[in-house]
Amino acid sequence: MSHLQYTAKSHHLQWNMKQLSKICSKLYHDYCPQSFKHRRNVSLSKVSDESLLVLLLLQAELGIKSQRHFYRICQLFPCGRLLERSRFNRRARPLMWLIQLIRQAMNAQISPDTIVIIDSFPLPLCQPVRNYRTRIFEGLADIGYNASKHLWFYGFKVHMLVTLSGYILNYVVTPASVHDIRATNELLENCQQPYILADLGYLIRELRENLKQEGYHLWTPLRQNMAGAKQHNHWKLMAMRRTIETRFSELCTLFDIERTVARGLTGLQLRLEQVILTYNLNFFEFN
Repeated sequence: MSHLQYTAKSHHLQWNMKQLSKICSKLYHDYCPQSFKHRRNVSLSKVSDESLLVLLLLQAELGIKSQRHFYRICQLFPCGRLLERSRFNRRARPLMWLIQLIRQAMNAQISPDTIVIIDSFPLPLCQPVRNYRTRIFEGLADIGYNASKHLWFYGFKVHMLVTLSGYILNYVVTPASVHDIRATNELLENCQQPYILADLGYLIRELRENLKQEGYHLWTPLRQNMAGAKQHNHWKLMAMRRTIETRFSELCTLFDIERTVARGLTGLQLRLEQVILTYNLNFFEFN
């Protein structure tokens, strides 16, 4: 990925289509498996996979949640007029795993920070008044408590692993009622950074000891009535941990990530992958 240079400093991109097409073409060429590039009847496609990848990243950049709404906008582009809406959706979904491959490959290009931060944010699927009446994602989503807003919500939780600079290394989606610590092991899979910062939700001795056995050092603030809290809760560490909250705010402001109109797991995962890849690209300079 010599055309990408990690900057460790986020800057919201103002892409033009020519630049975005060049970036997606290079990413597709470097990371798409040959078996997918040369699959049966691929030469008969009216719109290339590279063009679809451009449109998916453009959708995330524009903050458009609805595939139906975005399809109408696609009609303004030459490639977008060549596909029907149902065909566009069917072609876009298989690209989800390609976006995952690209995102994972980019993880190897970032600077080797020794500290990462873990936290979660809610992904509500309806207004609180409908918590017990909704049937969206029935059997998958459930009701959980949002401590920061002091309300119960129906939906999912998105757990994230973020570097100090704000780059998103990994994410895990769970039902809203799942406690943060239950997603920790999956979230830290293949994590190379040994030091982890977390909030009071991870203040559990058993979790800290289990992570220590795996080579991780977990730091969480202590409650004010606990012995040694003043010395332990150093203001610099507290400020570093709050970095992830700033990143969550950026994801909400730029991409409206806490709201979704997806009604299937594939659509939900595709939207998250689109947003995270687009957000992570903001940490790279393009040659």
